[in-house]
Amino acid sequence: MSMHQTWKWLSLFAVGLCVGLAGCRDEAAGPGGEDTPGGSKTVTVVATTAMIGDVVREVAGDRAVVTILIGEGVDPHLYKMTRSDNQLMSEADVIFYNGLLLEGKMTDALVRLASTKPVVAVGAVLDESDLLEPEDMEGHYDPHIWMDPAAWAKITGVISDALGELDSEGAASYEANAAAYRERVEALHAYAGEVLGTVPEAGRVLVTAHDAFQYFARAYDFEVRGIQGISTESEAGVRDIEALVEMIVTRGVRAVFVESTVADRNVKALIAGAKRQGHTVEIGGELFSDAMGPSGTYEGTYIGMIDHNVTTIARALGGEAPDRGMQGRLGGEDEAH
Repeated sequence: MSMHQTWKWLSLFAVGLCVGLAGCRDEAAGPGGEDTPGGSKTVTVVATTAMIGDVVREVAGDRAVVTILIGEGVDPHLYKMTRSDNQLMSEADVIFYNGLLLEGKMTDALVRLASTKPVVAVGAVLDESDLLEPEDMEGHYDPHIWMDPAAWAKITGVISDALGELDSEGAASYEANAAAYRERVEALHAYAGEVLGTVPEAGRVLVTAHDAFQYFARAYDFEVRGIQGISTESEAGVRDIEALVEMIVTRGVRAVFVESTVADRNVKALIAGAKRQGHTVEIGGELFSDAMGPSGTYEGTYIGMIDHNVTTIARALGGEAPDRGMQGRLGGEDEAH
């Protein structure tokens, strides 16, 4: 079996466990499953990334306690588990993770836990036609699926089903919450298409610190060039920088972007290289790639994260978008939580 087939099987195996979640839970009782004063069941959930955790919170409402392991400004490609992470996951009723090798250093532990409790790789719910398989990934899929809201909306179903198996009394609530949230994400996708469509076609070149935006590129007809590869474990060489500088100068790219989870030194090297050739390129803003914004802010939600990125990119590359985004909430507190 090839490595590509092995990882694909592991992801599907994790989702397959959801079919028998009730039985899995009997084998590994955690601290969840208690009744709240109002009579509703409290499910204890661990999510590896904030993007996943935010969707789980939207679907679960007040019927689950959700803990997120990888928070603001932290790179999931390089994240190393702690003892407290192990403890949280061992006590959880269900664990949701991205899969597709995003949580590279955590994957072995997640697979081990899947023998004792439901461990769900949300990336595995997507059809292969939804996934990108870049040439330089050696047969692996690009894990950054949340960059395409239309694709990301599909994970609500597997989350709702998994929670409903653990808490059958809440199943209808989970389904209703998932449907309502999908509508909000579809509205986000429509907004993104509208404002990004105002960027002149010749200017639809997105240069970022690492290659996390290919799903974005597919969804909104952009060309994306990352300095580092899909995983931040890869390093950009001098020739990579020089080639990007040449492209920026030749095509008159007006702005490049830093990311909240990646050091900005390579982006600054691009700007300096372009300046030496007589071309001025600016930092168009900071984008959220592998992590969301600060907890408690609008940008600290999945919808706010994408709204921020879309609005920032459109305005920096010559398009038109409201100062404060789709809902006029950029830069504000998160009213939903």
